[in-house]
Amino acid sequence: MKKIVFLLLLFAAGLTSCEDLFDNCRICRLNVYENGFLINSLQEAEYCGAELITIQNTPPQTDGAITTKWECD
Repeated sequence: MKKIVFLLLLFAAGLTSCEDLFDNCRICRLNVYENGFLINSLQEAEYCGAELITIQNTPPQTDGAITTKWECD
């Protein structure tokens, strides 16, 4: 009986945290900078959950004077 109650509580906690994960959405875009000046914005869209976390944790990429980085509002 204790195992069933524990599993139900664990399941309920998991649903709550997933619910919060998917409610967390932001508008993000891939910005392109040249020598520190914004020259273009690409792929603006709303991202949520795991996809948003991935985008927010993507480091800027620099090739010469061009840097691309994700920025979210």
